[in-house]
Amino acid sequence: MSDPRPTFDPSSTPSERQAERNSLGELLSEVSRDISTLMRQEVELAKAEIRDSAKQAGRGAGLLGGAGIAGILALLFLSIALWWALGYLMGNAWSAVIVAAVWGIVALILAMTGRKEIKEVSGVPQTVETVKEIPDALKRNEENR
Repeated sequence: MSDPRPTFDPSSTPSERQAERNSLGELLSEVSRDISTLMRQEVELAKAEIRDSAKQAGRGAGLLGGAGIAGILALLFLSIALWWALGYLMGNAWSAVIVAAVWGIVALILAMTGRKEIKEVSGVPQTVETVKEIPDALKRNEENR
């Protein structure tokens, strides 16, 4: 009668030796547990990336909002300057033009910075890359064939 215990093969890997000792049910349970852990980690990664992207988009939107307010103020002061200039025919209206020009510069800077922030929103690139790797991890590799 032959010995039912497996013989030690020095060329086998630790995972192969463990597979010889464990039952199919134990191996499937371990794979299921590993897949569950992997999926939880991917969800957490996606949440973190979405949170970061949302913060960056929020900053950009805030800057664009500030640019809008500054643009409205520039229009207001330009309107006041025109009104004053027409009222006094080149009198004290230049002070309002200077203030309007300053607000226009502020609006331009805020708009350019906000636009740059929004263009840099990257979404969830790391999650996409790691999720693409899951099917390959589940396939049998050449070593196990």
